[in-house]
Amino acid sequence: MATDRLRINNEIAAQELRVVGAGGENLGVLSLGAALAAAKQAGLDLIEISPSATPPVAKIVDYGKFEYERSKKEKVAKAKVKISETKEVQIKVGTGDNDMALKAKKAAEWLSEGHRVRAELFLKGRYKGMSEEFLKTRLEKFIAKIPYAHKIAEPIAKSPKGFAGVIERDQAAQAKREKESQTNHENQ
Repeated sequence: MATDRLRINNEIAAQELRVVGAGGENLGVLSLGAALAAAKQAGLDLIEISPSATPPVAKIVDYGKFEYERSKKEKVAKAKVKISETKEVQIKVGTGDNDMALKAKKAAEWLSEGHRVRAELFLKGRYKGMSEEFLKTRLEKFIAKIPYAHKIAEPIAKSPKGFAGVIERDQAAQAKREKESQTNHENQ
């Protein structure tokens, strides 16, 4: 683990410590010797948990159990971190409506998971010579088909393979959309 190593028992340098007992009770400010004696009497370790405080805070606990609890908390915190990626969906000038609908549905799934989506209009051969306005419009129509509320993160621009634009979810607009659809269902 990449945890910071805490000072325990004789590694503690401070001469005065604010000591917290094994049951969580405040033992007050003690000298290092008195704190070590209290820890030894309890059969536990003295751990400096807040070295930057004045005076430093130390706790009387079982070091093994303390480290286990700390690593458990770090794992939980690490699991809660959500990593967002940029997913890519590619269409061509000749992509049919059904394929576009499927790709738009997949893009909506990615947006709902919190990812950004890079929509790319792939051009090869004679398609590269087509009007830029037509090609941009084609990609805009595809982006408009995505059934999840989104906003433009990067506008449509020429890319090495054709044209591309990046979209990301718009949570406020999606919540409003869902509220409106729920109201419509209740009125019917």
